[in-house]
Amino acid sequence: MTKPGNFTTAAYIVFRCLDTADGSAYIKQQYFGLNYEKGRILLAHYYTEPSHTFGEYLLVPGYSSTECFPANVSLRTPLVKFHRDEESALTMNIPLTSAIMQAVSNDTMAIALAKQGGVSFIYGSQSIEEEAAMVSRVKNYKSGFVSSDSNISPNTTLGGVLDLLAKTGHSTMAVTEDGSANGKLVGIVTSRDYRVSRMSLDTEVATFMTPFEKLVWADADATTLTQANDLIWERKLNMLPLIDKNQRLRYMVFRKDYTDNKENELELTDSNKSYIVGAGINTRDYAERVPALIAAGVDVLCIDSSEGFSEWQRLTIQHIREEFGDSVKVGAGNVVDGEGFRFLANAGADFIKVGIGGGSICITRETKGIGRGQATALIDVCAERDKYFKETGVYIPICSDGGIVYDYHMTLALAMGADFLMLGRYFSRFDESPTDRVMVNGTYYKEYWGEGSNRARNWQRYDLGGNKKLSFEEGVDSYVPYAGPLKENVETTLSKIRSTMCNCGALSLPEFRDKAKLTLVSSTSIVEGGAHDVILRDKLGRD
Repeated sequence: MTKPGNFTTAAYIVFRCLDTADGSAYIKQQYFGLNYEKGRILLAHYYTEPSHTFGEYLLVPGYSSTECFPANVSLRTPLVKFHRDEESALTMNIPLTSAIMQAVSNDTMAIALAKQGGVSFIYGSQSIEEEAAMVSRVKNYKSGFVSSDSNISPNTTLGGVLDLLAKTGHSTMAVTEDGSANGKLVGIVTSRDYRVSRMSLDTEVATFMTPFEKLVWADADATTLTQANDLIWERKLNMLPLIDKNQRLRYMVFRKDYTDNKENELELTDSNKSYIVGAGINTRDYAERVPALIAAGVDVLCIDSSEGFSEWQRLTIQHIREEFGDSVKVGAGNVVDGEGFRFLANAGADFIKVGIGGGSICITRETKGIGRGQATALIDVCAERDKYFKETGVYIPICSDGGIVYDYHMTLALAMGADFLMLGRYFSRFDESPTDRVMVNGTYYKEYWGEGSNRARNWQRYDLGGNKKLSFEEGVDSYVPYAGPLKENVETTLSKIRSTMCNCGALSLPEFRDKAKLTLVSSTSIVEGGAHDVILRDKLGRD
């Protein structure tokens, strides 16, 4: 066999491969630059079909019975794996989680999302102590009995009160002898106790607080939540302090929490009525971070990594299983094919995230050439999930992470097999995200940056071993249009999902996946699907 004179080595390889039925070639000698093994040329694997995004699909309507109306639709979905004929240890009331990002998920976001029935994963690109403190604030925010996080002493000045108000946003403050959360209660300060315009900022709290003698309080060891709420309503209180036999403050019960309970029927709480919260971890300091998060009360963990098909993730999960058993729930990812799913499933992951390079602030694909169209990746992984379930009887929930541009993309992801979604840009737009709201050219925006950006410098997320640094950016620093409060926006999104499910004749997510019919659409069909051949009124600038 001789090499044709006008062909380079690479061209010759292609020429020979095209000559064979199975796409490979056999050679009797080694040419310079040619990789081979036992006489077989080694070439990359090529997928025969292009990968697709959510925007290239539509759902085809199915039969809808008289029972198919949005109020009857349940969006409950498992968060962690479970065996056949068993219930998942953690179940969400809506299929939405917030991304493990500095610009998205802090304790404020976690509380707001849990009220609607979802779970927030607090970002791990901060110190262990700071992340654990955020988890603790979520768990203590509402179990009915709340540990006070706004505490002052009688010697605190009005200026100190205003500083604490700006920091916590809480106008009700416990006055204890030593200014601690569990000190001897001597009074309460609320916004009704002072007037900034008529008082000096040097005025001490002792002169204007409501003293203990005038407070209505209850015994912390003998009062149930129902009794506390009854007392609040009977005495027309906004807050009821609960103290021990030594007058030390133990808890506070707020009227607004009772109201929230009635307004948020889907809120997600544990057996102690505390909100469910997740937290992100990395593959470097997990031996120290995980115990701290568990001590703070975290309900579920997730390894935050741009690419999860790695030995580092297996070792992280292995450590958690050896130290804490199966009681500590941990998700892993991200992967984009069935092989990656199998690896993490065998490693012991409780849920698996799908998606590389599809996030709105992610530039992994253009910097590294790594990734896959989100829809194709999700379909592939979910097929492997179902195969794994049939083989083992263990169902591992799939989280679709990235690729969402419009609300209907969420519905498509659920139809394709995702059990729930992880969203960054979507939640970053809301009041509850931790970033600043800024005005640009008369329009309000929220800041939003990727974990792989120079601003976040979350090198652990992209860690492949070696130096502890972010060698190059895989994310951008940006703005997103401000959208207002989370509650209203999430309710609108869920209304769209429920409505579409009814169009497909489904009243639950499992039924939706079973009945959904999906079709690829042409570029012309995509144009046809929006407003066309008209001039929109708001484009003319007329009243």
